[in-house]
Amino acid sequence: MTAAPLRTGSAAPSRPAALHGRALAVLVGAVLALAAAFVLAPRPLAATGPGDDFGEAGELTGAFREAFVAYWSAGERRFPPDLDRIVDYWSRYHVAKGVIAAMLLTVLIALGVLLWKAFLKAEGLGAGKRLSLAAGGVLTTLLALLSLAAVMANVQGAAAPFASLLPMLPTGAADGELAGVLAQVGGRLTLTPSEVDQNPPALDAMVGDFARYHEAMAVIAATVAVGLVLLSALAWKRFRRTAPADRRTRRTLGSFGVLWALVALFALVVAVANTTTAADPRPALLAFFEGGW
Repeated sequence: MTAAPLRTGSAAPSRPAALHGRALAVLVGAVLALAAAFVLAPRPLAATGPGDDFGEAGELTGAFREAFVAYWSAGERRFPPDLDRIVDYWSRYHVAKGVIAAMLLTVLIALGVLLWKAFLKAEGLGAGKRLSLAAGGVLTTLLALLSLAAVMANVQGAAAPFASLLPMLPTGAADGELAGVLAQVGGRLTLTPSEVDQNPPALDAMVGDFARYHEAMAVIAATVAVGLVLLSALAWKRFRRTAPADRRTRRTLGSFGVLWALVALFALVVAVANTTTAADPRPALLAFFEGGW
């Protein structure tokens, strides 16, 4: 009886490794698709009504500037139809971007977990593969933080779309009728409440939405700060429970503990700054109309 010949060459990849590679490919593909959707999809998604497709950004900017002049001249707090249509469109635009950014953040978190787990279990791999996994994990973590910032900014924009449109006004470089309106707005904002009997209704609406814009970010940033503090505490808890001999795991957990704490501190600073502005929005709004925001 002859012995079965021995197989030569590299062994077939194990089923867990094949599944790992397949999951990695799916997640990377999802990241690329969602990143493209974040850039391309919000405008068509926001244009849900007849006449609400503003095409290029310049078209929306021009329409808003004209509508803003008409709104100020009308002397009413309620938005006229043209401005109301633009504000609704801008709200839908931010909702679309926020949802896509949230989906992208979710996929990036899943991808990051997969990469960092593979890095921590990479004892049998060469230095090159371990370095590739670490680099991929760092890049994914940074992209996740950018996606988180995008979610925060777009939730803020959806909460106060009128204030979010104000940067489209050419403060400091306007001419014609728009320049006159901007000068009137700035002049009104320089007056204290005791110096005027009644503000123009449009100015009251502007100040109120500007305050809401910063209130929204204060709440969002404070919520994010709390979540990141919890993540940092969890990372340090696992760090203490990890055996000293497992230096790679301890270094990774310690790095995440420091990172989440630093980002939480930054989010807390953002929350405090926005809370201060929301409590007294007129100076910040005046700085914007004077070209300093």
